[in-house]
Amino acid sequence: MPSFSFIHAADLHLGSPFQGLALKDAAVAAVFVEASRKAFSTLVGLAIEKRVDFFVIAGDVYDGDWKDNKIGLFFNREMARLERAGIPVYLLRGNHDAASVITKTITLPLNVHEFPTGKPGSVRLEALKVALHGQGFAERSANDNLAITYPAPVSGWFNIGILHTSLTGREPHAPYAPCSVDDLRSRGYDYWALGHVHDYEVVAQDPLVIFPGNLQGRNIRERGAKGAVLVTVEDGRIEHERIIVDEARFAQVDIVVGPEDDQAAILRHVEQAVQPLADEMDGRMTALRVRLSGVTPLHGPIAANRQQWRDEVEAACHRVHEDIWLEKLELRLEPPSEKAADADGALDLRQLLAEHAGDADISAEASRLINEIAVRLPGGLGATETPLDDNIDTLIEEARQLLLARGQGAG
Repeated sequence: MPSFSFIHAADLHLGSPFQGLALKDAAVAAVFVEASRKAFSTLVGLAIEKRVDFFVIAGDVYDGDWKDNKIGLFFNREMARLERAGIPVYLLRGNHDAASVITKTITLPLNVHEFPTGKPGSVRLEALKVALHGQGFAERSANDNLAITYPAPVSGWFNIGILHTSLTGREPHAPYAPCSVDDLRSRGYDYWALGHVHDYEVVAQDPLVIFPGNLQGRNIRERGAKGAVLVTVEDGRIEHERIIVDEARFAQVDIVVGPEDDQAAILRHVEQAVQPLADEMDGRMTALRVRLSGVTPLHGPIAANRQQWRDEVEAACHRVHEDIWLEKLELRLEPPSEKAADADGALDLRQLLAEHAGDADISAEASRLINEIAVRLPGGLGATETPLDDNIDTLIEEARQLLLARGQGAG
């Protein structure tokens, strides 16, 4: 079997609008939008530099239907770079760029091969003795096990399965094209190039099953380094190497506040927690979430003056590095313990709220209110998984913090 190498990428999400960031800071959102394109351009450049034999994209090239042809023209330009370098591209559609979702088109270079959506298709690379098998999504939601319908391997060749899937489930990703590792293994392929899950994961070694993750983090749930995978096959041995190409990152630091900490001490804790991130930024802008937890008598003033504290924490971040931007200040603070009721039988608000923590009725009512608000949000924000930028539990906790702060003030 000849030796060869290829790039395995997935979830480019070109055209992702970063609407949540845009509402907070349009300039920062613009940096992240451009970062998605730069990350892909960098990956294409590395593929050319390393002279890979082919390039695989396991779904979600685009984030959704195009407003205009700009994103299609960008992808065409990058594909043309690969064509001039003699590198073919094999891709399929995922849930974000399913055949029913993307209505506009740009004619792509002849080096780009797209797998069918109605049934699995195969491509044979005679010179390399490589067979690639894949099926894209016809609709945004794919609930069938596509893997078990993939064809038998080509005997004596290196067989690659390409699939956009959640496997048996990967929260918070939707359960599309569900299947098990045993389903994949039953096909008898040598490598499975998966997409859909945005975290890098080597799922199995025999055969090698990999999620490369996405190229660029898009929200606070997609933290850390992002990239693709370089796979090399030599004398039948498979080696894989992660390639990091992201241009901007999301990060989170958790800081425990002590009862003796005043404002200056808390801000010093922030600077100390942020410094390691600054040391590893390597020119990338970082959107940072800071979570403050612990017991402090400052609980009330902090919760009641959240915006002022947010500005102070962001200023602390900028004292460490000018390209660290505060994505959100998340408060998980508690006031010092008090008796459940005073001599007059006054109700302890903290105890009352604690007793109702996790109440299903409260969560249901919160969901109803969020849905009412979501339909009024501009620019399609209400259609996102978290229209108010956080999940229900986090929003309820923030409301609890505010109630405690007001209760302290009333006392």
